Amino acid sequence: MSMLQNFLRLMLAVCMMTMVTVGYAEEAVPPADGMSSATPFAQEEGRTAGVKSDTQRQAESGAAGVTQSRIRDAGVFQQTQGHDWRVLRNGPVTFYGGWLLMVTPALMLAFYLIFGPLKVHSAPAGREIRRFSRKEQVVHWSAAGSFVILALTGIIILFGKHVLIPVIGHDAFSWVAIIGKNIHNIVGPFFAVAVLAMFITFVRDNLFKAIDLQWLLNVHLVVTGKKHVPSYKYNIGEKAWFWGGVSFLGLIVSASGLVLDFPTFEQTRQTMQIANTVHGIGALLFIAAGLGHIYMGTLGAEGAFKAMKTGMVDETWAKEHHELWYEEMKDKA
Repeated sequence: MSMLQNFLRLMLAVCMMTMVTVGYAEEAVPPADGMSSATPFAQEEGRTAGVKSDTQRQAESGAAGVTQSRIRDAGVFQQTQGHDWRVLRNGPVTFYGGWLLMVTPALMLAFYLIFGPLKVHSAPAGREIRRFSRKEQVVHWSAAGSFVILALTGIIILFGKHVLIPVIGHDAFSWVAIIGKNIHNIVGPFFAVAVLAMFITFVRDNLFKAIDLQWLLNVHLVVTGKKHVPSYKYNIGEKAWFWGGVSFLGLIVSASGLVLDFPTFEQTRQTMQIANTVHGIGALLFIAAGLGHIYMGTLGAEGAFKAMKTGMVDETWAKEHHELWYEEMKDKA
């Protein structure tokens, strides 16, 4: 099976899952209070459904009661911010996040069908030079592998109840969700370490240089193959992924994920809710950007996948894609 077929199948699966999710996300979240729904407190004998009792008013105030538990917020029966978090997570985050994961691969597919991949115009030189060291390969694939696992399990956690329950039922989905959540929690800290290793390993060659501005001003011509702009080891697009994706979003999802993964440091409920929201939004943006990186590393640029797979590139590829880096390597040889 060709790389194109594998890529298209992956994009189709993402689109189908998010398309169904967007439809479900439009459903309104049931109100937490008011006359529209009765609560357990309203079922007390002698009271009218929908009329709040003194007990309910006290619970909804968020005031802490008396308890022997020493856990933070254990005395709070009903946290008022919990409803706001639930509405935000099940509403805008799920809805717009679903659209983001659906539109991104669709745009990449359209771009590929219209412009095709960036190709090497000259014949291969038959001589290869090393682009990535073994250490760089190990660090990259460790981060990439854990990223894919976290992305898939995260999508199941956020969107799976809308897509999988109608297909496999509640019982089967409960097992899928539990297994996915545990895998997510275990792989998460490993990914945080991998992100740190990525930063330390690749930061030197991702510092911005004057030539990057020229590449940025002509990016629309470069990515469509209409103009060649020389670059060092990484062009401005790759540097944008490193700083905006790996470094910034990687830090955001790693830090918020660790807060959620280890709720034993007396975090309050509100702290956990904020971390969950930040983690979800950051992860959705990270996945969307990651899809772009995967596209450029597989279908978007001819020979790019081989470079990270083997660590080696043909001299012609190096000269056409990263001319200034190629000249540096020749001078060192």
